[in-house]
Amino acid sequence: MIDEVRQARDAALVRVAASCTPDEVRAVDAEVLGKKGPLAGLKTGLGGLPVDDRKAVGQAINEAMTAVRTAIDERSACLRSEQTTARIAAERLDLTEVVTRQRRGHPHLSTQAWERLEDVFVGLGFQIAEGPEVETDFYNFEALNMPRSHPARSGFDTLFTDYNPDGSVLLRTHTSPVQIRVMREIAPPIYMVMPGKVFRRDTPDATHMPVFHQIEGLVVDRNITMTHLAGTIDAFTKAFFGGGFSSRLRPNYFPFTEPSAEFDIRRPDGTWIELGGCGMVHPNVLRAGGLDPEVWSGFAFGFGIDRMARERHGVDDLRDMFSNDIRFIEQF
Repeated sequence: MIDEVRQARDAALVRVAASCTPDEVRAVDAEVLGKKGPLAGLKTGLGGLPVDDRKAVGQAINEAMTAVRTAIDERSACLRSEQTTARIAAERLDLTEVVTRQRRGHPHLSTQAWERLEDVFVGLGFQIAEGPEVETDFYNFEALNMPRSHPARSGFDTLFTDYNPDGSVLLRTHTSPVQIRVMREIAPPIYMVMPGKVFRRDTPDATHMPVFHQIEGLVVDRNITMTHLAGTIDAFTKAFFGGGFSSRLRPNYFPFTEPSAEFDIRRPDGTWIELGGCGMVHPNVLRAGGLDPEVWSGFAFGFGIDRMARERHGVDDLRDMFSNDIRFIEQF
């Protein structure tokens, strides 16, 4: 009878091992270890056995049922774990933060030119000054020796604000007002450059924008002459554009300088291009700045920062610099 117990045990263990789901394991449990199972049937036959055999067979049946129970529990746990793992895999959500390599931005082309110009002039011994973008008529025109009949003082060229009914407050048309503020606040000698944003009623085209950037230079000291101005312009040209460039001055007229000139740069290919205006500070402008023209003299110059960037990098159309086209911006 012990052989029958072993056979029933082995058959039950095979069925347990072959079960593929928890439900199949439960079915084997009910069939093998239930009241009508083979081991239970063998247990009911113990009463007809001799006392000694009954003890041995009973012990074998208990050990068999224990082995089958252990196998059932282990197989159930294993299948439940596999089901849980499979469900987790099926329901898994990837919450990992996707970190893509971010390309670093860089300053705008005009900002690059602005910063490079500041570096160049600082290297030449100048300091940096700034002023308000919303100016008064006095600082923008009157103090710069521009009479009321000057075309720039009309609404056709200048953006006036409604801050004062008399139209005396405007968006500055150049950075020259900072010259007056500097002369009134700082005692000579003065060696300053003044970069900033300016505003005019211009129609955008390849060489003009209604909002653009300028840089002004002002030197006030004793015994300053046009020679100093020409030397400064030439030193700046070579420092900013390179040794293959040179500069020249051409006579012109500006109300805030006397004498006045336009300054051009010569490219390595021999062609010339106008960059800005310059000249000796007009005595009336020195007086407006609180300085005695009999004691102090100086020169001033100004030009467009955007135009400098355009020439330095060979940009054909100034409007491209402000179109925010990433294909253009990435080139610089």
